Amino acid sequence: MRTPTINFLRQISTSYLNLFIVLFLSSITAKINLGSPSIVPNSDILSLKTLNLDGHFSFHDVHHVAKDFGNRYHFVPSAILHPKSVSDISTTIKHIFQMGLSSKLTVAARGHGHSLQGQSQAHEGIVINMESLQGLEMYVHTGKVPYVDVYGGELWINVLHKTLNYGLAPKSWTDYLHLSVGGTLSNAGISGQAFRHGPQISNVHQLEIVTGKGEVVNCSANHNADLFHGVLGGLGQFGIITRARISLEPAPKMVKWIRVLYSDFSTFTKDQELLISAEKTFDYIEGFVIINRTGLLNNWRSSFSPQDPLQASHFKSDGKTLFCLELTKNFNPDETNIINQEVKSLLSQLAYIQSTLFISEVSYLEFLERVHVSEMKLRSKGLWEVPHPWLNLLIPRTKIHDFAEGVFGNILADNSNGPILIYPLNKSKWDNNVSVVTPSEDIFYLVAFLSSAVPSCSGSDSLGRILTQNKRVLDFCEMAGIGMKQYLPHYTTQEEWQAHFDPRWEAFIRRKSAYDPLAILAPGQRIFHRQYASPDADLTSIA
Repeated sequence: MRTPTINFLRQISTSYLNLFIVLFLSSITAKINLGSPSIVPNSDILSLKTLNLDGHFSFHDVHHVAKDFGNRYHFVPSAILHPKSVSDISTTIKHIFQMGLSSKLTVAARGHGHSLQGQSQAHEGIVINMESLQGLEMYVHTGKVPYVDVYGGELWINVLHKTLNYGLAPKSWTDYLHLSVGGTLSNAGISGQAFRHGPQISNVHQLEIVTGKGEVVNCSANHNADLFHGVLGGLGQFGIITRARISLEPAPKMVKWIRVLYSDFSTFTKDQELLISAEKTFDYIEGFVIINRTGLLNNWRSSFSPQDPLQASHFKSDGKTLFCLELTKNFNPDETNIINQEVKSLLSQLAYIQSTLFISEVSYLEFLERVHVSEMKLRSKGLWEVPHPWLNLLIPRTKIHDFAEGVFGNILADNSNGPILIYPLNKSKWDNNVSVVTPSEDIFYLVAFLSSAVPSCSGSDSLGRILTQNKRVLDFCEMAGIGMKQYLPHYTTQEEWQAHFDPRWEAFIRRKSAYDPLAILAPGQRIFHRQYASPDADLTSIA
């Protein structure tokens, strides 16, 4: 049996991004993939120096953008654009577009570099440092329908700090807030609030986009709607999000933060589905799987107190697979008594292990920043920049038990390499017009394997073993007919991409042809290669 290298507490309390790193780390390694031989003429690069920009290009100090959070691929660009205005981005892309097929330059927008498969990199192309747009003014509208206008390179944590000054906050989050607005909106943006408010892409009023032609286009659900819906969850394939109008709501001051454990998967999912379907419920609902852990309750953070310390002391996990339900209820100090009664009533409907009720009260900001606190601790120990071969799946509700039996009860029966999230989402909160593909059922589950690899390791924590394990999970889904869809997808063949988007494939191709006909954007996704493209191409070739 593998000895856990990071305690249960760190896995749970840091929530998912980083709680999976082992304690013995000597060096950092990554899979280096420099792509094909040089294809970009030097004259194309030199022509960038002729552009009249508010910002500037870097041509020499470029290696730091040849990596990302996944830390498996290194694609070295020819230049980095540091824009000081949206027009810098437009001018650059328009310049490349006007070169036509004679140029092989491609462009990748990079926010905080949290992509997993090199999507924010551009081999011998141009990486746009979207964080250069930080500091440009955010505008908070405090009227009857509050919103914030923010640049695409801004981090969500900065948006939160700004809006809290007005007693407001966005409705839907990711677990980790040090991500760019444009980055999460290009995927979906999911966390424990999504069952109620939908993903972040369901809470956007307007967008400003620079398309693959270099055009600056404002769009919404009622104006240039095809581009608006295409860009949301569009993996950066139709345009770069340079500004977004995000819906806001009144921000609470405090959060009652609750964790309970289950030993039975059916009971665990039944309670989750009950909570996400109730009219009066918690404000945040997430779950995760705990495989082969012992001494669990001894590893809770000291800030979490058991509801009944004596009863909790008798609980023994014995290394069994357990399931944790994490809940929050937002409130203001003058509502404490009312909230306590509401929480008590909600918990009375659940069938968790009674001795495992742990509760804490923290500020709203502290709860939303829970992952970043642990990130800083891991960075200080050199335990952050390791390969992260994550696998994120969306599983139909009717197949979640088959999935759990095959994966948690078989493939991962002995150990796991990091946190495993599992919680249900309501499809009614997702816009069917956007580019994100989800299962067709009314309720589906996010299952996220947030693994971290140990450099120079040949055991179960090695990159190779984790990738093999991920493949086993995917192969099982295929053979068992699970009907899953990948979240944050990455494929290498046309057939795979077409199967992923079906029946939306034709709409995806049509949008690509309209807004990025030369396939200049998002080379890291490896969806479209420019050598197959022409101004009027069908663009069905995928690499």
